[in-house]
Amino acid sequence: MSKLEDLKKCLKEVTDLGYARALAEWDAQVNMARGGAEDRGDVVGTLVGLMVQKFTSPETAKALEGAEKEIAGLDSDNNDVRIVKITRREYDKYAKLPDGWMAKFARLTSVAQNAWEVAKEKSDYAHFKPYLKQIVEMRREYASFFAPYDHVYDPLLNIYEPGMKTAEVQAIFAALKPEQVAIVSEIASHPQVDNSFLLKDYEGQKQWDFGVDVITHFGYDWKRGRQDKAVHPFTISVGLDDVRITTKIEKNWPSASIFGTIHECGHALFEQGISPDFRHTILASEISMSVHESQSRLWENLVGRSLPFWKFFYPKLQALFPENLENVSLDKFYKGINLVEPSLIRIEADEATYNLHIMLRQELEIALMEGSLEVDNLPEAWNAKVKEYLGLTPPNDAQGVLQDVHWSNGYFGYFPTYAMGNLLSAMWWEKIHQDIPDLDSQIEQGKFNDLLSWLRKNIHQYGGKYEVQELSRKVVGSGIDPKPYVRYLRDKFSKVYGF
Repeated sequence: MSKLEDLKKCLKEVTDLGYARALAEWDAQVNMARGGAEDRGDVVGTLVGLMVQKFTSPETAKALEGAEKEIAGLDSDNNDVRIVKITRREYDKYAKLPDGWMAKFARLTSVAQNAWEVAKEKSDYAHFKPYLKQIVEMRREYASFFAPYDHVYDPLLNIYEPGMKTAEVQAIFAALKPEQVAIVSEIASHPQVDNSFLLKDYEGQKQWDFGVDVITHFGYDWKRGRQDKAVHPFTISVGLDDVRITTKIEKNWPSASIFGTIHECGHALFEQGISPDFRHTILASEISMSVHESQSRLWENLVGRSLPFWKFFYPKLQALFPENLENVSLDKFYKGINLVEPSLIRIEADEATYNLHIMLRQELEIALMEGSLEVDNLPEAWNAKVKEYLGLTPPNDAQGVLQDVHWSNGYFGYFPTYAMGNLLSAMWWEKIHQDIPDLDSQIEQGKFNDLLSWLRKNIHQYGGKYEVQELSRKVVGSGIDPKPYVRYLRDKFSKVYGF
């Protein structure tokens, strides 16, 4: 057996352990009784410890070194070359961590997830604070393992966006922020649209059924996935043929279910579309989160909040909820679901203000990592940023600092990928329309095969083969550029608000 095959065998075992961990974490958020948090934390910690132990073992190191020699001289785009290259990148990363560090961190975040749920439910930051302090301390410690660096936030960003630097993201956001602020200001100078029809009683099961119908049309493969309910919707893969999504139902706000389901379906379609050639390899798991978010945001917003989409699906929604929608025209409904107004909750934010939510979170994360902000003062700092960016003041912690699950999971460095995913989605969208000129007409007829096929061919199949900027140049000929997204926002909202 070649060293490359030895390496793939090692990676399969690591991948299998990763899927076992994913299954344990899925169950913790979907089924597990809260009293099981400590024990489940031990299970997850043990699995992570075994994953790291196997991945950094002498056996894997020897196979990796041998595989590097075997692939020398092959085309840099060759799949095996990429597998070896990314394995080396990740191996070197984990090799810098002390023995047992990842297992300890996994145990902590597994328990912290449960503590966050309780704290959010009670709007009690004090309940979650001790866990967050430990997470921030360990994340600062993690960054220290990679010194020297350009910025302390770089090692954290690199977890989710390999190859990108904090300064690079900050430059992108600096170019984007004034454009978004100007658009929001322009919208605010025009009469507000009406969305009062969304603030009524919508039966939960019917919301669920509508979401299932929508994502079935999109092409979500129910033989290779399932949907459940969770406090904070997420997507998780337990294998290329077991990609699970979750949603949440809010009785008086159906947008949460509709667009949350579509968002998670976008992630799942990506996972279900990864090339089978990458099964049990690192290319099926180490994926740019900006690219991943570009898929969820594309389906949620550029498809799901578009007029062509609702020309097909609105009659179906009206039929389910005639008491709320029979006297609401398509035009009024379309404008209502695209209402722009600064809001407290990120996952319910409109497209024009969403990235502002991301920017304020990144600034807080950077301050926490730099040590200029401590966990004790985070609620006050959060409220100040929300006031600065959105002109609002959270009435409680549940609608403020506790609203996102990410920090309980230790996901510092993740938030920027949402905004970059938005930018990528608009870049893809312009290219898709060039390649599929009648796309809007197809969507109006409830046909999504050509769109999904384009995404499968140009993005999904590659999994984690390319870093984000590399894939962007491959698909559209340039790196991440805010301009297409700004064009998209201006074109859309000038029609919604009449300017």
